[in-house]
Amino acid sequence: MASIFNTLSIGYSGLSAAQVGINTTGNNIANAENEGYTRQRVITSAANPLITSAGNVGNGVEIQDIKRVFDNFVFDRYSSVSADKEYSDFERQTLEELSTYFPEIDGVGIKADLAEYYNMWQTFADNPNNDSIKVALAKQTETLTQHITQTQNQVLNLQMQVNDQLDVNITEVNSLAQQLADLNKSIDVAEAGGGYTANDLRDKRNVIERSLSRLIGAEVNQGQLESNIQIDSNSNTRTGSYTLSVNGFNLVDGSTYHPLTIEKGNNPYGFYELSYERQDGTLIPMEEEITNGKIGAIFNLRGRAVDTTSGMPTDGVLQNVVSDLDAFAKGLIESTNNLYAKSARSRMESNNININPATPLVTSSLNINPGSFDVTVYDIDGNEVAKRTINIDAATSMSGISGSNSIEGQIIANKDDNSDANANNDVDDYMIFNYAPNANGDIKLELSMNTAANSQGYTFAVVDNLPDNTFASGTNFAGAIGLGSFFEGTNARDIRLNTQYRNNPTQLHAGYSSNAGDNRVALDMVQQQFESYKFQVGNEQYDTTTYGMFDITSTYVGISTNSAITRNETVSTQFNATEMEYNSITKVSIDEEMTNLIKYQTSYGAAAKVITTVDQMMQTLLGIKQ
Repeated sequence: MASIFNTLSIGYSGLSAAQVGINTTGNNIANAENEGYTRQRVITSAANPLITSAGNVGNGVEIQDIKRVFDNFVFDRYSSVSADKEYSDFERQTLEELSTYFPEIDGVGIKADLAEYYNMWQTFADNPNNDSIKVALAKQTETLTQHITQTQNQVLNLQMQVNDQLDVNITEVNSLAQQLADLNKSIDVAEAGGGYTANDLRDKRNVIERSLSRLIGAEVNQGQLESNIQIDSNSNTRTGSYTLSVNGFNLVDGSTYHPLTIEKGNNPYGFYELSYERQDGTLIPMEEEITNGKIGAIFNLRGRAVDTTSGMPTDGVLQNVVSDLDAFAKGLIESTNNLYAKSARSRMESNNININPATPLVTSSLNINPGSFDVTVYDIDGNEVAKRTINIDAATSMSGISGSNSIEGQIIANKDDNSDANANNDVDDYMIFNYAPNANGDIKLELSMNTAANSQGYTFAVVDNLPDNTFASGTNFAGAIGLGSFFEGTNARDIRLNTQYRNNPTQLHAGYSSNAGDNRVALDMVQQQFESYKFQVGNEQYDTTTYGMFDITSTYVGISTNSAITRNETVSTQFNATEMEYNSITKVSIDEEMTNLIKYQTSYGAAAKVITTVDQMMQTLLGIKQ
């Protein structure tokens, strides 16, 4: 039966509901600038009525729950585009840094140095006996090689900086994944038995979910979606079983998380390898699986697959630039050295090539082609006194007995090169062949004049035979092994002018022989800039000039950077639109909350008026009794 005391209870319930509304609104206002906070609303309903003879009499208000205004569909889009944004931001930032290493558009850089280098060879060809020109050529060569090495080192340092960020970010992923698993356990406890919603815990979980999406492109899968249309037509949230995964690999499964393992101990350069640890302890490589978020961008830039032999990545934007620069430098080194071997000297020594003496040269790791080259001997006056053609076919090796199909066998063979019936004036009578480890343990080919020939001023040269008159059509024997080199090194990291000419540039040769005025080597060097060569970059082969190969490298950098900038602008627009949509649903509006405060204040005052009225009624009743 309804009574005056029941009316008092109704007023009290109104006060309580208004108080909870004010508390919730105040909490919204206090957390308005808190990242990840979702505005909350109080869900109320009429309490069960009292059944009387007059009918059902209202029994006040009761609070059902306090719900977040949250749309899981919009949040999923927001998380996904956040991953795209993080990927794009990092990619753009890194490639804009990379592009500063190639200032070719401003008329400076490696290409400008290369042009001046060839100009100096032309000047040397015009003045083959001028020592000051030799010094200037050596200086320009050092400028070119130092610039190539500096640029390559900058790219490698940038690649290693990107690689180092992998460790930091994976550590953060593991930490966040563990926090997420702990939060899932806390949410399950807080919401056990279908009680109230753990709003703040769910907010924290959403923040971590988005952070993991930004870092690694993680996605959340949950059992079911529940609508909360009572508070907003867009409001819904997921409940039930919970997993957070990357491309099918679960990082978090309910309250359990699976850490990612990162290791670099087996790599000589310090490149990290990433693995997923299953519950049985098995490690599964993850480099190919992570394609989004900041870590996806790191792999795309640094390279995903790491070659077990070289220790370097085999793909990735930065690695492609490294490989292109190495191919450019290697092509410049080998083609130049192959031409410079035409200049006659008393001794030539190769790089450390360390291949089996019996291994066929054309199937070895050296860039040697089938064909032939001449070993030409000159006397002290620069006159040609002997010439022998050395053939290279599919079976030709470095060492062997006299007369065998090997470089050694052909050089030391007792033959009449001059067809003059004189057995003492042929190449084998002047030359010494040595292919053996030196004092440092390096295996190098050494060709030299014997003691008698050397004392009489004899010299020799190695001249490639060119079937179609293009420099690339020869064997590249001298260039591939660095025999009597102009350049030392094998790639962009170690290219430099031969130590002999750095120490004494006046020893540079302009001609084939020692004759004054011979400028044929210098002219070949000038012609080299117009010749096409085959540059091997991984599985790709480019048939172009040295200028063209460098243009391929710098153009790749420019196109990659411009594409990254364009993508970033597009993704940023998408992100801003999605973020605006997400904030319009979940973010606290101070104006709206102030309106709610007024509403709850009015409600509170009205409920208080009910209680005051009941109090006056009770005073009247007590007064009648007195």
